[in-house]
Amino acid sequence: MTAGARRHLGRDPVMRRLIRRHGVYRLEALSWTPYEALTRAIAHQQLNGRAAETILTRFVGLFGNGRFPSPAAVAAASPARLRLAGFSRGKVKAIKDIARHALKGTVPTRRAALRLSDEEIIARLTPIYGVGRWTVEMLLIFTLGRPDVLPVDDFGVREGYRVAYGRRLRPSPKILRAYGERWKPHRSTAAWYLWRAANDARKK
Repeated sequence: MTAGARRHLGRDPVMRRLIRRHGVYRLEALSWTPYEALTRAIAHQQLNGRAAETILTRFVGLFGNGRFPSPAAVAAASPARLRLAGFSRGKVKAIKDIARHALKGTVPTRRAALRLSDEEIIARLTPIYGVGRWTVEMLLIFTLGRPDVLPVDDFGVREGYRVAYGRRLRPSPKILRAYGERWKPHRSTAAWYLWRAANDARKK
């Protein structure tokens, strides 16, 4: 977190307390391609982390070379073969659609993503089967390292806001989006601190 981000977010007294409690925001972007990140996100939908990683290990093992399978390999694989990893039919449909869109160039490479705004990436990827706005926002934050993304549909972010700001109810996405305007252009950092607040509350 830059000194500028700390000063800017620190104007909000609640955010200032979160920064003091949890220290400096550190988030190193993952080295995955957007294609791999989206495929992994589909695997994790509605599953705990351990179960999803088990399925992903089997998925990689289906292709025999130890590397994450390429879009071409996934597009060519039969649904029945992909189901052997443990994916549901819906998830097989989604990861094959991601692979097809990666081959077409709709799913950008990391380099191509540098030329696209956050909203351009969201608009390109959300038509893919099984990929919603939240999934793309996680890609923007954790894979591409974009600094100004506020995932207002995320349960943890909304719960963190409720806890940190002493609200009885979680805010609606619309309310949180409006409040988050004051955190621009560091909304990814703000989201990280709200996740920390939610984690604290869960531990208690």
